[in-house]
Amino acid sequence: MHVTSSLSARPIPAHADVPRTYEGRRSRAAVGRIGAAVVLCLGMLVTQDSRADAPLDLTSATIADLNAAFAHNALSAEQLTRAYLARIEAYDKQGPAINAVITLNPNAVEQARVLDQERANGKIRGPLHGIPVLLKDNVDTFDLPTTGGSQLLEGSLPPDDAFIAARLRDAGAIILAKVNLSEWAGSGGSASGAPAAVTRQAFIPGGFSSAGGQTRNPHALDRSPSGSSGGTGAGIAAAFAQFGIGSDTGGSIRGPSSHNGIVGLKPTRGLLSRDGIIPLGLSYDTGGPMARSVYDVAAALGPMTGVDPADAATAPSAGHFHSDYTPFLRAGALKGKRIGINRDYLGQDPEVDRVFEQSVAVLKSLGAEIVDPVVIPAALREARGVIYNTVVRAEFKADLTTYLKTTGAKYPKSFADVVRLSNDPVTGYRSPGKAAGLAWVNLPDNTLALDDPIYLAMKNTLLPLVRSTIDGLFARHKLDAMVYPTMPRPAVPIDPQDRVGFPDSPAAIANFTGYPDLIVPAGFTAEGLPVTLSFFGPAWSEPTLLGFGYDFEQAVKARRLPVHTPPLASDSLRR
Repeated sequence: MHVTSSLSARPIPAHADVPRTYEGRRSRAAVGRIGAAVVLCLGMLVTQDSRADAPLDLTSATIADLNAAFAHNALSAEQLTRAYLARIEAYDKQGPAINAVITLNPNAVEQARVLDQERANGKIRGPLHGIPVLLKDNVDTFDLPTTGGSQLLEGSLPPDDAFIAARLRDAGAIILAKVNLSEWAGSGGSASGAPAAVTRQAFIPGGFSSAGGQTRNPHALDRSPSGSSGGTGAGIAAAFAQFGIGSDTGGSIRGPSSHNGIVGLKPTRGLLSRDGIIPLGLSYDTGGPMARSVYDVAAALGPMTGVDPADAATAPSAGHFHSDYTPFLRAGALKGKRIGINRDYLGQDPEVDRVFEQSVAVLKSLGAEIVDPVVIPAALREARGVIYNTVVRAEFKADLTTYLKTTGAKYPKSFADVVRLSNDPVTGYRSPGKAAGLAWVNLPDNTLALDDPIYLAMKNTLLPLVRSTIDGLFARHKLDAMVYPTMPRPAVPIDPQDRVGFPDSPAAIANFTGYPDLIVPAGFTAEGLPVTLSFFGPAWSEPTLLGFGYDFEQAVKARRLPVHTPPLASDSLRR
């Protein structure tokens, strides 16, 4: 299926600091992509000890390894794409039924052939040329439907690509599939903070949506992949593509990266354009890469950066973004650096605590100067839930309405339409929990308007105060980064008795500040569930954090292929 993009203008969202996702994106993207067309030196991507005749293991090869094989004519993009499709065929709807994929790209193999021909003709777009990627299904693609996880948008074709999707295509990446997510990115229509009876009624497992059903964790099929980017997390862990794209408002890249045992990056707000990503809370939102290695996250990040006139939040990234983050990856990056240890959320699981203490010991062994502990002020920890829910609910209600006005005639055109249709028995809505949450959020006393003084005070006064407080912590302790266990509990059951879907953690602080947070596999619990370490830093510190993460990753090598998605014969790549 291939649909020509519409060039019809989209209306501007209701408040100022938002991406103009909805107006003339095609022409804007064409201009913005020029600066992204920087091709990495192929020699930087060729590993020193690679051999042209040696087969690659699909599940462990990095983008550097794949480019080395491409350069030696030992691999083609078509072969690579077919190998990933074989894993999807074996494990997504069959076998363990991970159920990460909502829409498979029917033209992926054909697109791979075109990219192979370009390479044969001497045109290499960069390190992502011929590399398959999964997109969370809230990232607009002009030729594949974008649902936000809602059955109400099934079949909805956006008028054009999201900015980051266009950048990935320009860089030669192959969009292999759109993958599942917690519906409306989880917090959209969430009854978090409501009375207990309401939260029980509105409970939804991480990685569940009315459009995609339940995604399962490939490490333990009865466990949640977390949310909201659960399909990306599970799909990359199961090796359904080389890397993936998630979005993060309160931990939606970090939770799935942690619970599926992969690397993920929530970048500085504004490093990546949010243009064309279905909005949740634009004061917090960002997209970001997820992969099986720090190298691949770094390689995927650069081609997506750049100032986007359609998203004002990207303007401050000028002078800070890089088109290539791989040169910052080096052994020894942690030596002599001051790393703060945050213990505020320990004590929720002894196995996670054990892996975390081992990780701190590794950091020390790598030469880091450990500052222990660094405490987030209690008042901030206690208030963040109320602030987050108030701001996100107000913005989601307004900005989802703006987004929906860009969809076709048969789709809902407002937040009110979504609430009404999801709660109408005639609709046959497949997520009663989300329907209940949407109905509760829609009550006048539960969601503020964007001109409400309380919303404005929280957005314009409290969020900068949080940022200043965290800046003060970094300055007081002279920190280069702070670390903590990303999720202080391992992956919870899909239907937990305590109805806790997202463990209390400091992950949301990165969204409150807009600062970057890199997640790196650190180990496993006795039950075989992944545990990860977060590297949290100041604005625009992605180069530093990626260096730290790479140094730690090479020391611990903690990632595993999940037991429920083992190797296939087709994973051995030899042309």
